[in-house]
Amino acid sequence: MSRDSSYQGCCPAHDPCARHVSAAETATAAPHAMLVDGTSSNSLESILDHRSISRRDLVRFAGLTAMTSAFSAGSTASAVPQQMAAGGAPVFDPHKVGTVHALPSNKDTVRVGTMDPAVPVVLTIRSGDVVSYPNTWVNWGNEAKEGMSFAEREPIRKRYPQGPYSLIGPVAVEGAEPGDVIECRMLRLRPISWGWNSAPKGVGALPGDFEEPYLHYLHFDGDRKFTDFGAGVRIPLAPIQGVMAAQPAGDKPVSAILSGHYGGNIVLRELVEGTALFLPVEVSGGRLWTGDSHAAQGDGVVDQTAIETAMEDLRIQYVLHKGIDLVGPIAETPSHWIVMGFGQSIEDALTASLRQTIDWLSRATSLSKLDVYALSSIAASFRITQYAHQTNTVYTSVPAKTVHGMLPKQIFNADLLRQIATSVRPGS
Repeated sequence: MSRDSSYQGCCPAHDPCARHVSAAETATAAPHAMLVDGTSSNSLESILDHRSISRRDLVRFAGLTAMTSAFSAGSTASAVPQQMAAGGAPVFDPHKVGTVHALPSNKDTVRVGTMDPAVPVVLTIRSGDVVSYPNTWVNWGNEAKEGMSFAEREPIRKRYPQGPYSLIGPVAVEGAEPGDVIECRMLRLRPISWGWNSAPKGVGALPGDFEEPYLHYLHFDGDRKFTDFGAGVRIPLAPIQGVMAAQPAGDKPVSAILSGHYGGNIVLRELVEGTALFLPVEVSGGRLWTGDSHAAQGDGVVDQTAIETAMEDLRIQYVLHKGIDLVGPIAETPSHWIVMGFGQSIEDALTASLRQTIDWLSRATSLSKLDVYALSSIAASFRITQYAHQTNTVYTSVPAKTVHGMLPKQIFNADLLRQIATSVRPGS
């Protein structure tokens, strides 16, 4: 192969092969993005290097020899704060909290499967207050017991066609109205001592590939740091709440298997302690629900379940932000902003996440929609959050396909970071 080939000795610059067309598209977008005011060219270069796209590739793909100067030490982009480059500053101050309210799980505070608008509010709080949820329930109204066989669990599972999740709520926030946003700050997530992964026949991403159902119990160490899956396999724990929702508008119960503008079955693996989720409010008070605890989970949740568990100690701070226009859930971690998209197909979910990223960031900052489109191609990572293809489910609802776009904070200077944060958290 000629040395003049454009990409690692494989294909010409004017006609990239299927293997390298995405790299070509990224490199074509890079020259403009590198010059966007407020972005860090050094951080973008690092990301491109990680994707095996070199400076030489940029020049070959884009035909722009001026790119060399965009990477130079003389770039006019402001320096990224050191703590961001090192992994990110804390998302919030965990010590600035209001009143702490205890909300135990019992027959009056838990509903299995659906978020019912007719259910009375179980707790009303003020913005900034913390809800402590001690000893939450496992799925199916806490009827699943450690050590049960798959056959013993089946009658329980089939009793809840509306969905398996033991949902605690609703919690109302004083003053919350449609058009507002409630920030859910994840202060504490400590699971109970055990959990399970299961795959009934006819569910997950491969519903027809296996002849037998699967059930595997796992036990956690005392500090809730890891679980031994089997001989030679140790899994670090990263607990999350799979269902985080504000009550959807309407007068009918909504299955927590579903997800949308209001949140719901989001199963976002990044939503660990120290992160925040922003949920649009659709009804007065917000009426917040949570459930479906996971001790660890992979992107995609491909066999339909994670390590299903419950929380021994769950604490969430709810902060009301008035008049914030969000089209769907957005999350913040110390290192990333995350935008979620839902659809009937992965393509629909991807394009929804991308369009929402473009719309939100272009309104929040001085960046144009094309700027954000380019940055999404170069620096963001769009990941399959949840994929399910049920053909034989006992439930009346099927999860949406979900994709989340992760945009690294390290590419932005301090001014743009403030603009982005202020768009969902005024006064920050």
